[in-house]
Amino acid sequence: MPISRPRVAVASLLVLPLTLTACGSGGDGGGGGSSADGKPEGTITFQTWNLRAKFKDYFDGLVKDFERQNPGVKVKWLDQPAEHYADKLSAEAGGGTLPDVVNVSPDLSFPLAKAGMLTNLDKEKAAARFKGEYTPEAWQGNTLPGLDGSYAFPWYLNTGPLFYNKALFRSSGLDPEKPPKSYEELFATAMTMAEKSGGRTATLANTPSIEDFGRYGVQLMNHDATRFTYNEPKGVELLSKYKELYDRGGLDPQALTNSAEKSGQKFLEQKVAMNPGGAHDLETFKKNAPSLYRELGITDAPNNTGKPNMYVMGLAVNEHSAHKAAAVAFAHFVTAKENQEAFAHKVAVFPSTRGSLDDPYWTADDGTDEGRVRVASAKMLKGAVNYTPVVMSDEMKTVLKNEVAKALQGRKSPRQALDDAAAQSDKLLERG
Repeated sequence: MPISRPRVAVASLLVLPLTLTACGSGGDGGGGGSSADGKPEGTITFQTWNLRAKFKDYFDGLVKDFERQNPGVKVKWLDQPAEHYADKLSAEAGGGTLPDVVNVSPDLSFPLAKAGMLTNLDKEKAAARFKGEYTPEAWQGNTLPGLDGSYAFPWYLNTGPLFYNKALFRSSGLDPEKPPKSYEELFATAMTMAEKSGGRTATLANTPSIEDFGRYGVQLMNHDATRFTYNEPKGVELLSKYKELYDRGGLDPQALTNSAEKSGQKFLEQKVAMNPGGAHDLETFKKNAPSLYRELGITDAPNNTGKPNMYVMGLAVNEHSAHKAAAVAFAHFVTAKENQEAFAHKVAVFPSTRGSLDDPYWTADDGTDEGRVRVASAKMLKGAVNYTPVVMSDEMKTVLKNEVAKALQGRKSPRQALDDAAAQSDKLLERG
């Protein structure tokens, strides 16, 4: 996948017929797929998501190493562009050409698994035996609601720190070494900063997203992911607090329309005190805002659950692959500890294998900007979860954002806004 957070629609996948019996595109016929037991053999296809341009040599080497160790197997590597990747998966599944091993995030694997297209790794003995090699958080991140199992080998993980401006904390009488850890502390910080600055400095530049509701402790959906529940009392409580922040200057005045780029610019201009970021931002601060760079703090986003947010990527196996033993073996090979660590050294992602994040590369600050963010982010992955529901499409996120805006503007009460957002999203979910 693209290394940044995926933002592709998945609604089209939800209409896949549940009786599809396609074979893998690397297969040579047959409808029900082969057994994952036995010796890996045959030609299989492996599809990644927008990785060829920057990592061709890495994956070419990976394929050669696997084929050398498994002389009876040939791997054809495919790579699809980021744009319309969900639509591509839908077309492949519907046309019987879904690759034997496919790069998916949980929101993309859910409709495929629901349609019977992906192997349940917890129920496939040849795959389940590898479960202990991965962190519990990573394996759980690929477990899908209502489907009783994990449907992708954990691959790389990602998370992001929250940057904060120590100088703005200090000028408001706040301890710059004690950034807010809970939402209660965040709201208190924002109120103090707004008051001390005369409304000139906001703490946050964005309205609450679905991840904020999750980190606040709101139940986002029912157990089988068929109905949204973020309009429960705790969700109304969170939005009510954001409404108060907005009214009193704790939120940026343009928070309702700020893009990620605009929010980043306001943080760089020191108009807001806290904002998400990554290692590349530190270089920008060093060059364009040296006073901010010198006063930059790095922390995790406030959390009431004790579980930070993370993004999960995995490799799924086509349930109908004609060479499932080879597909399982290759998916495990790519996601094995040595190969995950090698890939994570090439790009700012984190391995999902047990013990990997204990290595000094992820625990010891090497004095570089990249190392500073890498170490801070790695600490956040212990106990982390993916808060975004796997069935929540971009359209549903937009519905929530629009209704939140109406509440902050006073056009609707927080309860009515969330009731309406949940109802609209439930209808979208029903329609697929």
